Amino acid sequence: MHTLTCDVAVIGAGTAGIAAFRAAEAAGARAVLIEQGPGGTTCARVGCMPSKLLVAAAAAAHDARRAGTFGVGVAGVAIDGPAVLARVRTERDRFVAGVLDGLDAIPADRRLSGRARFRDAGTLAVGEACRVAFRAAVVATGSSPSIPEPLSALGAAVLTTDTVFELPDLPASLAVVGAGAVGIEIAQAMARLGVTVSLFESGSSLAGLSEPTLRDCAAAIFAEDMALHRGSELVAAEATGDGARLTWTDSTGARHSETFARVLAAAGRPPNVHGLGLAEAGLRLDGRGMPAFDACTLVCAGAPILIAGDANAERPVLHEASRQGGIAGRNAAALAAGRPPEAPEPWPALAMVFTHPQAARVGAAFDPEAADGRVVGGMSFADQGRARIEGVNHGGIRLWADRAGTLLGGELLGPDCEHLAHILAYAIADGLTVQALRARPVYHPTVEEGLGRALSDVMRVLEGLPREARP
Repeated sequence: MHTLTCDVAVIGAGTAGIAAFRAAEAAGARAVLIEQGPGGTTCARVGCMPSKLLVAAAAAAHDARRAGTFGVGVAGVAIDGPAVLARVRTERDRFVAGVLDGLDAIPADRRLSGRARFRDAGTLAVGEACRVAFRAAVVATGSSPSIPEPLSALGAAVLTTDTVFELPDLPASLAVVGAGAVGIEIAQAMARLGVTVSLFESGSSLAGLSEPTLRDCAAAIFAEDMALHRGSELVAAEATGDGARLTWTDSTGARHSETFARVLAAAGRPPNVHGLGLAEAGLRLDGRGMPAFDACTLVCAGAPILIAGDANAERPVLHEASRQGGIAGRNAAALAAGRPPEAPEPWPALAMVFTHPQAARVGAAFDPEAADGRVVGGMSFADQGRARIEGVNHGGIRLWADRAGTLLGGELLGPDCEHLAHILAYAIADGLTVQALRARPVYHPTVEEGLGRALSDVMRVLEGLPREARP
């Protein structure tokens, strides 16, 4: 039995784990990175990069079909499914290779391969032949797609983000279960590539939007590409010779059945925390097996163990995994050296969905019960100048501020929202008021002027003046 001693043991070599390892090393700690595999980060392998490659192909097809809007004729748009998916995999593999090259640069004596499990609050077993003694540890084990009931009985007919990009060709039809970021992106992309798509969502949300007007606007937009079944419940699923037959009840309780070539389970990615021996390490676990931890320092209650990235399920997006990995690595090094952990300044929540139009959520969530303490305003892209020029004048913006005018958060649905959301996130982080952000100049004609219109609408609400038009 080989025993390795280190200051900081990092479990998981994804985005959060790599960031934690590097931050711990930069802070002067001797760190060890443990990976069960496969490496390459969730984002590069099965997440944001391959899905955006599929979205890009769909956008090319859609733009070609709508070129007539501008008086440009494009005849005979044809989709080569195998070529589309081959490019997705080729470019995906390039991104993964870049991550693996970075891992290969880590000295071999600082990397271990195998399944890690806590034996106690200071020791890990890695496989059957290695023990790691540590002063602090970081859990950065990521997440995995779940296959909810009753889909687990479908065998090869059910796909996840771990398998959908390995298809040799586009399916004739696809049922997508889950209308969050992953589900809606792949559903719209597949539909615009010629696949007959049905999207099932048990709630009313789409693309993470919760503000009612934007949410319903999104439903009208996405329904142009696919069959939407909001408020539906799957009650049965069975494999058939040509795919899978789903039975569901709709929002009225009526029962329906339909056969699909494939089914994509996009109902979430639970954290990979089971089987790690967290209880043996002395951590306090809830009913789901998740440890209690401080959301600022990422330190778990009960032992010098930190949890970062998708593994803690707080903000399962890449930029947060990288940020949290850095925090966890620095604080693990501090604990290993006998110093207290530091709590960095909080960063506003930021989440995006790369559909067309794009969707984004920034800062404080929409709260219909907070009407007395908040002012809500917005705008419609229907008549926004640059959006009309580009023929993408759909959606709108909703912003909320406190009664003093300080920006709290917002939701966006429209063109270039990935850029508008960043502007809004920086403003919220800096504690700006709607008046201060509105006073900053914006180039004309740009979509950013739409954000200015939304800010002006919030100002009108604060001043008791007439409101901006809504989508």
